[in-house]
Amino acid sequence: MNDVTPSETKKLTKKELNGIFWRIQTMSFSYNYEKLQTIGFAHCMVPVLDKLYEKADKETRIKAMQRHFEFFNTQINAGALILGVTAALEEKTTEEEKEAVISVKAGLMGPFAGLGDSLLKFTWLPICGSIGAAFALQGNIIGPILMFILFNIVNIGTKYFFIHYGYNKGVDLIEQSKKSNIIQRITNMANVVGVMVLGSLIATTVKLSTPLTISVGEQSIKVQEMFDKVIPNLLTLLFALGIFFLVRKFQGKHTVALIVAMMVLGVICSMFGILG
Repeated sequence: MNDVTPSETKKLTKKELNGIFWRIQTMSFSYNYEKLQTIGFAHCMVPVLDKLYEKADKETRIKAMQRHFEFFNTQINAGALILGVTAALEEKTTEEEKEAVISVKAGLMGPFAGLGDSLLKFTWLPICGSIGAAFALQGNIIGPILMFILFNIVNIGTKYFFIHYGYNKGVDLIEQSKKSNIIQRITNMANVVGVMVLGSLIATTVKLSTPLTISVGEQSIKVQEMFDKVIPNLLTLLFALGIFFLVRKFQGKHTVALIVAMMVLGVICSMFGILG
């Protein structure tokens, strides 16, 4: 049998879906600037194609694999949902309908990338970071360990859930999201929460003060006390806005250099008594 015919009976089992789950953990290992996540996506689809095309001839199997070497790039956790949907489409469509598989993948990459980034990178990761930082600032080693555990509970858990959920819901999931615009709504809410979390994280964990004093006659004015009377944590706010401006200006290209520069500048300013 060379073609995969649509059928109400599901051919894929938990074994194939779990195969996707284990492979998605290494999806970024083959990341490159020519096709980004393409190789990783194709690697994740191998268990599915092996099962669906088990009895197909060599030429058909090659075509099936080549189909998933089309350009692909998205946020990995959201990509798990796309993998589940793609597996369902591979199972339900005939060889004449396989263009739909490529079209669906291309159509979901952008919206799902925004959703994944908003929920994981800009919301959950800062929350985990703030919890870990609170312990770390007290010199407690549990801080980074707790951050790692909390983040990966959601990071790994969502991958497993989305793969199975995307496969079971399949095309129905896409149709429902189009009607309710739920992806955009969740993304907007997550962005708002993410901004709030980042703001509170800066205010509670970034400590910046100056011991400088200004002498006026016989009196001396402490610069930090003057700042606190005008706007508390003014230096912290200016520092955060300055870093944000530089990251946007360089489009995130020199983040590591900025981190090193901050460390060096902090040591120099501390040595000369500019910062406390």
